[in-house]
Amino acid sequence: MSPKICLVGIDGLRVDLARGSGLMPTLDAVIADGVFNELRMEVPTLSGPGWSTLLTGRPHADHQVKDNHFVGHALLHCPDFLSQAYFADQTTTTLAAGGWPPLVDPSGIGPVIWERREQQRSGQHRVIARDGETYGYKLVDAEVADHAVDAISGRGPDLSFVYFCDADDEGHVYGPHTPEYAAAMGRVDNHLARIRSAIRYRVEVLGEDWFMVLTTDHGHLDEGGHGGDSQVERTSFVAATRFGGSLAGWPATLTPSQLAPLLLSCLSD
Repeated sequence: MSPKICLVGIDGLRVDLARGSGLMPTLDAVIADGVFNELRMEVPTLSGPGWSTLLTGRPHADHQVKDNHFVGHALLHCPDFLSQAYFADQTTTTLAAGGWPPLVDPSGIGPVIWERREQQRSGQHRVIARDGETYGYKLVDAEVADHAVDAISGRGPDLSFVYFCDADDEGHVYGPHTPEYAAAMGRVDNHLARIRSAIRYRVEVLGEDWFMVLTTDHGHLDEGGHGGDSQVERTSFVAATRFGGSLAGWPATLTPSQLAPLLLSCLSD
């Protein structure tokens, strides 16, 4: 049986503030049970370019996403990793769930994750698109988590991407060294814990083999904000654990554009 993979994107997470702080015990557990890689993101350290690279495996020069406006992008020539998996094996089932519209909403700019309407109609691809920019990420992230847990528990997609933006939102308003940012990290970790429990159920009850992988697109300056080339803004990470199998062979170093190809290779592990 091929393994299944759930990639969780935590936008704007300062991993140096989260790791070992007690605020994100699920993140710590994933690291303790698996592997941890540091990533150095390309400049500009904005969500549009960052997630486009992480999700397609292509550098900025290829996908041409220069900022969060997506003007002139070449994403139609750079399929996301969910789509790449389906094109390689058309039995693959996929899920994308997030509250930042450019990532998943086909009605707006982008999206980075291809709509693949035919596969949605056939039940092989599911898209949960919500609008955190309008309704707030505290509320929308919780709704995204509900849908992700339901999908993983019920159907167990072969490959999933689930996205949370609460921490980034609070980082912009208050900065990362604040109670508000700490509270957001705690809320996101609660979502991670629920997803992890859903995966554990499928491993322990159904005998499946699962990867849970966590990453972010950029850090935050101490005063809040990002986009530049400072070390803290360019710092990202990959934390991965495998329930029901070995992580032997996972590389010691990674670049942002190597994450998607690595995950695709794990599907045939």
